[in-house]
Amino acid sequence: MKQFLILLVLFFIVTGVSAQQPMSLKDATLGSSSYLKPEMPEQVKWRDSNHFVMVKDSILLQQEIQKKNEMKIISLSELNAALKVNGLKAIKTFPRFSFIDPAQIWFRANNKVVILNLDNKKVIKNIEYPEDAENLDFCTTNSTLAYTIKNNLFIAGNSGVQQVTNDQEPHIINGTTVHRNEFGIDKGTFWSPAGNKLAFYRMDETMVGDYPLVDFMAREAELVNIKYPMAGMTSHQVKLGVYNTATKQTIFLKTGEPLDHYLTNISWSPDEKSIFIQELNREQNHMKLNQYDVITGDLIKTVLTEQDNKYVEPVHPILFSKVDPEKFYYQSRRDGWNHVYEYNIQGELIAQITKGDWEVTDLAGFDAKEENMFFEATKESPIERHFYRVNLRSGKTDKLTAEAGTHSCIMSPDQQNIIDRWTSTNIPGQLDLISLKKNGKQVLFEAVNTLKEFDLGENTVFTIKAADSNTDLYCRMIKPNNFDPAKKYPVIVYVYGGPHAQLVNKTWQNDARWWQYYMASKGYIAFTVDSRGSENRGKNFENAIHRQLGVVETADQMKGIDYLKSLPYVDVNRIGVHGWSYGGFMTLNLMLKHPETFKVGVAGGPVVDWSMYEVMYGERYMDTPQENPLGYQNSNMLNYADKLNGKLMLIHGVQDPTVVMQQSMQFLKKCIDLDKQVDFFVYPTHEHNVRGNDRLHLMEKISNYFLENL
Repeated sequence: MKQFLILLVLFFIVTGVSAQQPMSLKDATLGSSSYLKPEMPEQVKWRDSNHFVMVKDSILLQQEIQKKNEMKIISLSELNAALKVNGLKAIKTFPRFSFIDPAQIWFRANNKVVILNLDNKKVIKNIEYPEDAENLDFCTTNSTLAYTIKNNLFIAGNSGVQQVTNDQEPHIINGTTVHRNEFGIDKGTFWSPAGNKLAFYRMDETMVGDYPLVDFMAREAELVNIKYPMAGMTSHQVKLGVYNTATKQTIFLKTGEPLDHYLTNISWSPDEKSIFIQELNREQNHMKLNQYDVITGDLIKTVLTEQDNKYVEPVHPILFSKVDPEKFYYQSRRDGWNHVYEYNIQGELIAQITKGDWEVTDLAGFDAKEENMFFEATKESPIERHFYRVNLRSGKTDKLTAEAGTHSCIMSPDQQNIIDRWTSTNIPGQLDLISLKKNGKQVLFEAVNTLKEFDLGENTVFTIKAADSNTDLYCRMIKPNNFDPAKKYPVIVYVYGGPHAQLVNKTWQNDARWWQYYMASKGYIAFTVDSRGSENRGKNFENAIHRQLGVVETADQMKGIDYLKSLPYVDVNRIGVHGWSYGGFMTLNLMLKHPETFKVGVAGGPVVDWSMYEVMYGERYMDTPQENPLGYQNSNMLNYADKLNGKLMLIHGVQDPTVVMQQSMQFLKKCIDLDKQVDFFVYPTHEHNVRGNDRLHLMEKISNYFLENL
């Protein structure tokens, strides 16, 4: 009997272990965004100071802060019934919505903006827009919708449809993003606080040469021209128009010359009489915060300026005080880190609100009397995000989130409670209600670990020293499944290395790409390091790469390689590298500048020659080719192609408007001239990355290349 029980225990142990399985390529590629994505409540929002709502299973639920009750507000079927009463088509999923007030929400459905009363479940109003409308911008204060059709701007509301612009030249474009979405620009229209006026970008691209893309999917291949100003070349010109909805007249602000400067971070004054623009010169080293009169278009004054011998990158509009319209809050890296400053509109500094060797990553708002400011920051660690409250008078700062990880919080209207959505290495997702008044916490929801049935390699985060011997760099390593320290393993380095990206974070699975787990299951060590040049580590950490892209980052990546080579279980003769976009550029840097180290590389959408990259991004980090010929020469991968020694594959989207395929084509031609073998694969219908179901094909292509050659 005793032997039988022992065998039974062993059976359950064995079957329990065998139940875990390695991650498949489909799981790694498509699962993370669909069937293996941890389920969390969606659209969590405050309805008022005592109630918040969320969507679960296509039902809008409400909860009271003092209770744990969930009350149904409206289901998808009830919402569709309300649409049907008004002759509107049904929708298949619960829509993305926003509150107008506690009783009313608005959402988009079947070419309509719908306003719904939650109390009686009735549609109050719907505003129709054409099927080809884009760049929708709904003003809740006057229920008016701005949108674009092709290159012109329209608004629709109580007085019908008004055509704001009527430019016949297709390359004069109104109401869209400009400056290739740099400088935090993500929209092209800006409603005034009361909705009486609409500011909009007008971009003139007629002076920019045509750049050809080819659509090979037509019966006869078709030419598709885009405007792509390359570094050092003629750029487009932008104006800011202001449309008065009452007079139906437009004036353009007199932003002056030179015409190829950058108009960024548009802000309205609370009284709707002024617009503030953070204007940046073409060199991107001198920013002026200018105030304009919206009636005459005249410049009123330059409120403040900011200069840097490398570059200034404004990405946050100023935020006006709600208790004193003569004051505003301004985010800047002028002391080396992104912090919040308080100014008056005369340009006089009142106070620096936050300070320290860390970055404010989100200014969340203020309490009613503006005695305290709430913000998200890297104060605890560059790889964590926490929520804080700082007293504007005393400077006393309170950390409001507790657990190590990455927190994203929304405050109640009375600023007494916070909903904290957070994740950490072993936490796939959690939703907490934090009471600031009672200093208490209620767990609202805990996501289920969807990877618990998978056998995953050990995932650790640690630091090494950068090439300057002083700076800490964060690394992530995933060891192979069933790791044996007595064996030797090949390594695949996943790299990016450039600005506005951070690959190692204390989020679920330490922000690992699940493809790295798949390769770990195939016997590879997966390694990543955030080198200097990457995000959220301060100005000096980022701009160390200025005028010399690929130099500092490569030196730091090689410090990661030195660490790997120090490990007894790393096969130093089998090290590969893969990256996309800037990571594709870095893959080439590592393969070509250190051919003795890297045996295999896959470069996706790589920048090869920065003189063939676009103006705004390229000139910020490299200046122009005329100003920095040596920097462009040293960062041009064509000049190192003769060093190619290992197996290299380039992958590119044929329709790529970001890193144009000319980059890969020139590298291929150089390799042919040098009699260097290189592999190449294209995705005919894709742009800068390969998305959708085709991504599984892409990742199989990349995986097989390493499996066959490393």
